[in-house]
Formats: sequence, structure tokens, C-alpha cells
Amino acid sequence: MATQGPSPALFFDTISAYQRTEALRAAIELDVFSLVAAGRRTAPELAEACQAAPRGIRILADYLTILGFLHKHGDRYELTDDAQVFLDRASPAYVGGAARFMLAPELKEGFHQLTAAVRRGGTALSDEGTVSDDNPIWVEFARAMAPLMQMPARLLADLVGGDTGQPLRVLDVAAGHGLFGITIADRYPQAHITALDWPNVLAVAEENARRAGVAGRYALRPGSAFDVPWGGPYDLVLLTNFLHHFDIPTCEQVAARAHAALAPGGRALTLDFIPEPDRITPPSTASFALVMLATTARGDAYTFAEYQAIFARAGFLRSEFHALPPTTQQAVVSYKG
Repeated sequence: MATQGPSPALFFDTISAYQRTEALRAAIELDVFSLVAAGRRTAPELAEACQAAPRGIRILADYLTILGFLHKHGDRYELTDDAQVFLDRASPAYVGGAARFMLAPELKEGFHQLTAAVRRGGTALSDEGTVSDDNPIWVEFARAMAPLMQMPARLLADLVGGDTGQPLRVLDVAAGHGLFGITIADRYPQAHITALDWPNVLAVAEENARRAGVAGRYALRPGSAFDVPWGGPYDLVLLTNFLHHFDIPTCEQVAARAHAALAPGGRALTLDFIPEPDRITPPSTASFALVMLATTARGDAYTFAEYQAIFARAGFLRSEFHALPPTTQQAVVSYKG
């Protein structure tokens, strides 16, 4: 049997990938998935509900079917299982709002200037990129990304362990939406959470804590994680989706602050994109390094061995690696003596 020769398919699929992105964005903005879930199944029905042209809706819905977001039977469309769970606004797991942050002009511009970032070894956006002081993009992050973080937050809370009735003092560094600390507070009725972040971001976390019914055990510590005293002692310090923004010496500074803020026997819980030593697997995790190249000056996706060294140099006795399937992220639990 003849073997298949070289093909330009990967080139064409990759060079045109922006078309997939914009089709999904259009469908979210038009609320196509929610309307299909509500019973608008044909192009004319969807067009009427969307106040759009039937031809436009038909072409978009067919393309979404090709991508795998819809099924088509005759002239009728249905949601796939994934779309039903994650793209119908009526679903508690709806993630369509995350598109606002993930497609924010500031982030996309970093990729538009990727050639310059590769030459420079860091973002071409500015000296610091998205980690510049009090960057308003993190308010959008806090508002838009919380639904995507519900599962990682539950999996991270599983690593806390122990009696759920035990008192816990928790510092959530760069808390953002606050979901990680809030989930622990919900799981542990005696937990008290201190959320550290910029004031305008903490306003979002405070809203979420109030909505979750834990506001009475949720304190705010506004300011930069590099400048504001962390207080303590704490039993847990959460470092979720934070360290990847910085170079290793800066990560060591953060780890040292965590060590100083923890009580004896305390732990630092790090959630991040942690690739295998080859830095190419798992692909969905390892590819996050490119996001950091495009949008930060010195950020990266660090391996577990690198995190082990970072926390060891900060004084931690040992660190454990935890995969968190089915998410694309992993966790490191670091123990203070």
C-alpha cells in the first residue's frame, strides 16, 4: 500500500485558524447556541431570533457543524454535548463569557507582534506587557474567566484534605475572581480567606464571595503582591495562575514571601500550566508558554523540576506534583517545615 506523501494541510489549517476563532465569536455574540437549545433549530428560525440574514445564519451554522459545535439533520441543527454544557447560557457551566478576555485586543495584539516578541525574547507590547501595574485587563479576566475556573477550583480544594471542620487561614495571592479561595471557604466552614490583588480586581472577588455566601469570612488585602505586606501566619497560601507571568528569580521572591507568611507545617498550593520536561507535552499545557512569550516580558510555562527548585530555594522542605484531569492544568503542593 502506498504511503501518503507530504501534505500542505497542516499549513492551511494553521494559517486559517483565525476563521474558526471569529466564527465562534460571532456565534457567541449572536447567542446561536442558546437559541438552538431553546428550540430554534432551522436557519430561518435562528435568523429571526438573531435579527440576522437567513443566508448568514445558514453559512455560520453549517461552519459550526463542520467544526463540531453543532449537529445537522436535514435543515435542522442541534447542539453537540460539549456545546450544550458549555455554550448554552442557561447552563451553569456556560463559558462563552470567557471570550471577552481571551479575545481582548491587548492579548491579540501580543500575538500580532509575535515576530518581534521572538526576536526580543518577551512581549513587544510594552516593557511589562499584561503584568504592568494595575492593568485593567485583569478586571476583565476576573469577570470573564470565573466559569472556566470552577472545575480547577474544586480540584485544588480537594488537595487541601483533612477535616472539613478544621480552622484554616488562607491567603489567596493575585486572587482575581476569587474562585479558588471561595471554593475552599465553601468546603471548609471554619476557613477564613484573605484575598490579595489590585483594588478594582478585588471588587469582583468580593462580589463573588458575597454571592457564594462566604463574605463574612472573606477579607481583602488590596495592592501589589510584591509591595503589600502579606500578613499571616496562614495555613495555606494559594498561588493560582500567577507564577507563570514572571522569570524564575521573581518566582523565587514570591515563593520566599509565601514561606515567610506560612505557619509551621503550612503549605503553598500552586496551580499552573506545568509541562513535561520535554516542554512539548501535554500539548494543551505546554503550548501556554507561547502565550507568555507574546504577552509578558519574562513569563513561561515551568516544569515541575523548576518549581521544585524554586520552592526549595525559598526554604520549603518538599514539593509534590498533582495532575488535575480533565483540566489542562496541574498543581504543586509545597510544604513548609
